[in-house]
Amino acid sequence: MKEIVHKKLNQLQATAICGNDISSSCLYVSALTILYAGQYAWISLLIVAVVLFLFRKIYGEVVGAIPLNGGAYNVLLNTSTKRLASLAATLTVLSYMATAVISASEGMHYLHGIFDGLNVTIATVVVLVLFTGLAILGIGESAFVAVIIFMTHIATLTLLVLASVWFVLMNGLDIFYINWQTPITSGSIRTALFLGFSAAMLGISGFESSANFVEEQEHGVFPKTLRNMWGIVSFFNPIIAILLISVIPLTEVGENKESLLAYLGQTTGGAWLAWLISIDAVMVLCGAVLTSFVGVSGLLNRMTLDRILPNYFLKQNKRGSHYRIVISFLILCISVLFATNGHLESLAGVYTFSFLAVMALFGIGNLLLKYKRRKLPRPERARGIAVVLAVTFVITAFIGNMHLNINSFYTFLQYLIPALIFIGIMLNRVFLIRLLIEALEYFYQPLRKMVIISNRYLQNLSSEINSQEFVFFTKGDDITILNKVLQYVEDNETTKKLKIVHVKSDTVNNEGLKKDLEVLDRAYDGLDIEYIEIEGTFGPEIIDELSQKWKIPKNFMFIGSPGNRFSYRVADLGGVRLIM
Repeated sequence: MKEIVHKKLNQLQATAICGNDISSSCLYVSALTILYAGQYAWISLLIVAVVLFLFRKIYGEVVGAIPLNGGAYNVLLNTSTKRLASLAATLTVLSYMATAVISASEGMHYLHGIFDGLNVTIATVVVLVLFTGLAILGIGESAFVAVIIFMTHIATLTLLVLASVWFVLMNGLDIFYINWQTPITSGSIRTALFLGFSAAMLGISGFESSANFVEEQEHGVFPKTLRNMWGIVSFFNPIIAILLISVIPLTEVGENKESLLAYLGQTTGGAWLAWLISIDAVMVLCGAVLTSFVGVSGLLNRMTLDRILPNYFLKQNKRGSHYRIVISFLILCISVLFATNGHLESLAGVYTFSFLAVMALFGIGNLLLKYKRRKLPRPERARGIAVVLAVTFVITAFIGNMHLNINSFYTFLQYLIPALIFIGIMLNRVFLIRLLIEALEYFYQPLRKMVIISNRYLQNLSSEINSQEFVFFTKGDDITILNKVLQYVEDNETTKKLKIVHVKSDTVNNEGLKKDLEVLDRAYDGLDIEYIEIEGTFGPEIIDELSQKWKIPKNFMFIGSPGNRFSYRVADLGGVRLIM
């Protein structure tokens, strides 16, 4: 079968896909922050910019070391267990689901402000369906649309900033002085900054998206997307907050919070600018929907390859898109839209806490990478103290948002728990199948024929799952290392067969290694260990050859962490996983 090859994304395309999500925050985060921090909102937004700067290196180190799709799921899968990685993946999917539904609905609310007769719910469904079709067409077509939306949005924000600066120059800073002297409603400056920071952290949602489709990007593009996203929110969010405080009395912010930037445009430029901002809001919020579809497609495909989700989702169309994943995500989004009857305040909590939890888990994954994979080459390194500080800031924002709206946190748990139950079922499906076999045998003895047929089917299903062979490439490791490898496979993978492969280029005597494996083979009854020696040099070619010869996917092949002398990057090995 001919392999499907699609064009990689350049810097502008990749930045646009994830940048539409993070830059759309300018439409609401300033109003939200001002409501809690008042005249000090711009300081809270600057603190967020500092936190995001710390996360640039955190993401750069992790994805530079393991440049595979999946984001937080990817780093935790390669440094911890499938269970913890699955938690990160579940949170990411929930975040994307909430982002897609909220962005589509909010975009249609803006459009409803222009066309009164628009049915918001139906229009939201239409937007979700349209971007489903665009995602199915392929990431190249998605990127083209994303670039148009992104460039229009940046131009509109720039025009708004210039119009507001001109307005301030012409009318003076009287309103700024009045706002600056307004008493703080939250009690103290410290509390105002804390609550403002907690709310402002929502303005960086989308920063994690680039890591979920890094394999679709050209080499070297990923760190540039992080830099670009950081630059956009670090400039526009604080500047817009300062301009709002300089132009609009704080007493009017709450009245216009739903469309505060349009109100700013109306005040500084007139009706034409307010109309332009509303149209831009519709476009960029729809762009955030596209970000969700692209990000979730890369993540769920990776989870399917790792057998957390059924192989049903691996099917691709001629353009290389995983259309079954995209359609399933559409069904999830539409079902949630109708389950909430279009009242999406509850979903806002899912979006808030999912996103913050994913950011925290990514930081934890970075620390695990430093501890467990310290020899793994990487283009840059984040300081440990900087990672701890960044994670602390995120946890602080998580607690702050619980303080702002505890009911949203309970709603978040209502969505999270069923999702975790589903993932738990998939991770433990072999055990559950065996439990079902025993239940059938116990309760249905009178219906013996049906029990026998069901038992045979389930046994075959269990055997099929366990028949998948795995491979570990050893450098001639001692028994301690090999024992850890077998423990990992036994704890994390559903298999009965493990090939231990030693690729050698000389005539080294490996009798000691063979004896060690004989001892381990007796110790691990549930694993059939086969030792194989191959003449050659370890690299992508031999991995490709063995994968085709044995019909074992590369993501079921494991290696220990390579050192600095290793001739290849991890990405060159085609998805081989690190477990030591």
